[in-house]
Amino acid sequence: MFFLYSFLYTIGFLVLLPRFLFDALRKGKYAAGFWERFGYLPEFERNEKPVLWLHCVSVGETQAARPIVKELLREFPDFQFVVSTTTNTGQTLARKLFAEEAKLVFYFPFDWRFTVRRALRRIKPSIVLIMETELWFNFLREAHKSGAKIAIVNGRLSEKSAKHYSYIKKLISSVLHYIDLALMQEHKDAKRLTQLGIRADKVKITGNVKFDQDFDENESDLTKELRERFDVSKDAPLIIAASTHAPEESIILRAFKETWENSSQKLPRLLIAPRHPERFKEVAELVEESGFQSARRSEKESEKDKLARVILLDSVGELRAVFPLAEIVFVGGSLISHGGQNVLEPAMAQKAIVTGFYTMNFEAIVKEFLKQNAIVQLPESSEKEAAKKLAEVFLQLLQDADLREKLAKKAFAFAQDNRGASRKTVEHLKSFLLTREKL
Repeated sequence: MFFLYSFLYTIGFLVLLPRFLFDALRKGKYAAGFWERFGYLPEFERNEKPVLWLHCVSVGETQAARPIVKELLREFPDFQFVVSTTTNTGQTLARKLFAEEAKLVFYFPFDWRFTVRRALRRIKPSIVLIMETELWFNFLREAHKSGAKIAIVNGRLSEKSAKHYSYIKKLISSVLHYIDLALMQEHKDAKRLTQLGIRADKVKITGNVKFDQDFDENESDLTKELRERFDVSKDAPLIIAASTHAPEESIILRAFKETWENSSQKLPRLLIAPRHPERFKEVAELVEESGFQSARRSEKESEKDKLARVILLDSVGELRAVFPLAEIVFVGGSLISHGGQNVLEPAMAQKAIVTGFYTMNFEAIVKEFLKQNAIVQLPESSEKEAAKKLAEVFLQLLQDADLREKLAKKAFAFAQDNRGASRKTVEHLKSFLLTREKL
């Protein structure tokens, strides 16, 4: 079965190879770290201390890992800490967030035995922590063979993913055998994983570590910088459209235009933060076509920044820093069947939150927010209807400061009440860490 998996993985790689090569010529996202993905990792200063390897896929997992890393290194300072990511954006953010803590930040290897073994020989991890549920079959098997303990942390498994895995249940069951501990966010996640074949005694419920995130001093400084540069004030209330996907920007711009035209008091401003950096140029063109004065974060500072009605946040890792500037935060990925993005960061920033209908990726959290009347969710609708309904919500919230405040306070209170997953995670990991620390 593993041979068949590797064969199909190779076929997929060969199909995508022209894209890699074309991207390499443009120095794009797929070219970044190309040789690292073959296991040719940079040297790092080694000593006799055990190595903890944390793997994060992209930006979301990297941000979520912050409170876990903080807790782990505070309690186990004798571990050497390294981080891998799959995406270029995750790599950029990991290098920034863990500049002081990590001995090495690198790209996760392609999932062949020879590439994985090469990376494992360089890192020699005692512990491998995988954020959420990244099941790379050859990596898990080879890491287990190397003697490393493997744990999933902040694990989640959607109904859709579980269904796909069930088609190859025999292989998945074999892969899950190599995992020593699975710390899952919710009971539903744990149940789905056990149904796929992992032993029930390996699975624990810890909650979602994204509730544990705080805004640090550096982000406060960045918030101040952005506030001054773009002259953000309550006289022109800011709406943030966070982590947007195509074609959400078009819908949001139409909704904003209607909101702007019908605002009887303070005229609002809009900041759009696309989820994927490769779409920055495309979204910039949409903003230009909208007819609004606009500014881009990536451009040189100028007077137009203060006048712009629409701001494009075309940067990586700065979204958290702009949340405190907002009056309203729309969380993207939810007007389309993508399934929504993280609603917890704007909740921690004490902002009124709006989402679209499609929030399957954060189903349990959104349901609880709705129970607490801590979020506004649009009904299912067409793209044209979505723009109109979104405009109605924006206008209502802009005109009702008390409602905005109530939503923000309830969202923040709910997020605060659910903190503690990072501490639980470290407690469950202690037996692994204490054993490896003595080796």
